[in-house]
Amino acid sequence: MANVSALLARKTGDVLKATPETTVLEAARMMNARGVGSVLVMVDNTLAGIFTERDLMRRVVASDLLPGSTRVGDVMTSSLVTCTPDASVVDCSAMMSQRHIRHLPVLGTNGTILGVITTGDLLAHELHEKESTIQHLESFVFEGR
Repeated sequence: MANVSALLARKTGDVLKATPETTVLEAARMMNARGVGSVLVMVDNTLAGIFTERDLMRRVVASDLLPGSTRVGDVMTSSLVTCTPDASVVDCSAMMSQRHIRHLPVLGTNGTILGVITTGDLLAHELHEKESTIQHLESFVFEGR
């Protein structure tokens, strides 16, 4: 059974980070430039929250706040769900589905940020697993002739 460290090994690039003082506009521009849907909010190298596209829509746009003057720290999600690199992909997928989250920070034993797993990562992993199974079954069937 695959674990989260296998998913992280396939990812490239650093985790996008901001401070609570970063404006929503700056965070949105950072996410757009990197093509990602979240930014981790850090205070003194400690994870304080996450700011996602969902936060932007629900807490900024729907509340008619100004992105240029609203701070990420005021609208971020601070009740975080995280996992460790040894967590199983199946468990993380179930947890993300049950809690309706799309971004899951991965923390090392000392609280360091190792990465972020997304629902897209989980889907890509599932697709890879199914393709491998299909190839294995095809080779079994065709070699057996």
